[in-house]
Amino acid sequence: MISHTTLGTNNLEKAESFYFEILDAIGGTQIYKSDNVVFWEFEGGSSKLALTVPFNGQPASNGNGTMVAFTLSSVNKVNEVYSLALKLGASSEGEPGERNGGAYYGAYFRDLDGNKIAIFHR
Repeated sequence: MISHTTLGTNNLEKAESFYFEILDAIGGTQIYKSDNVVFWEFEGGSSKLALTVPFNGQPASNGNGTMVAFTLSSVNKVNEVYSLALKLGASSEGEPGERNGGAYYGAYFRDLDGNKIAIFHR
């Protein structure tokens, strides 16, 4: 079982503001905050998401091929959250639509630090 996924950020205040809106829209609740890290948990699961300034003091960077995916409750919710993310400054990595021969409906964006996020409904 995965306890939590951590994304690095170079500006915790901006990242927290961005994710506060995104995660609130999909049922996330902020459960912890310090000067260096913020945690959210989600309804119906035990996994958490953390945002942190890297412990080693080096700049945060995103990984090529690294992605966090969130299951959403409907196609409309995918469209809503994707639009919200872009409004908040995210960049598109794939507009909402059917993927893999109709296996799921999804969209992709990069957050303010370039971390890749997938949102989908199946």
